[in-house]
Amino acid sequence: MASLDDGIFVIQEHFARTHHFDFRLEREGLLKSWALPKGVPEEAGVRRLAVEVEDHPLSYAGFSGIIPPGQYGAGEVRIWDRGVYRAEEWGADKIVFELRGERIFGSFALIRLKRGRGQNWILLRRRK
Repeated sequence: MASLDDGIFVIQEHFARTHHFDFRLEREGLLKSWALPKGVPEEAGVRRLAVEVEDHPLSYAGFSGIIPPGQYGAGEVRIWDRGVYRAEEWGADKIVFELRGERIFGSFALIRLKRGRGQNWILLRRRK
């Protein structure tokens, strides 16, 4: 079992070309990141698409503000939730973890879909 607090997580609401949420987990000094077109599932058993995007520097966890036009991700970014997480499992195709944030608490799993280029995952709110 992993340590009690493996690291931080942040969920940033992103008003870019399309409105979505950016979900980030601290791992090995970086923020592993996924775009969530429909947000975080708030009820057990609910699944949401999570599209893996590039890692971000750890310092980005505190970013809230405007990304200027012409830059990648241009638009407003707001911190929607943040807190700590504990990983129960971290594999290449499956990550199981517990979030303890200001708004979101609970057990989740990220499961990589086999179709496509491997960027698409499902974020599942687990019953526990």
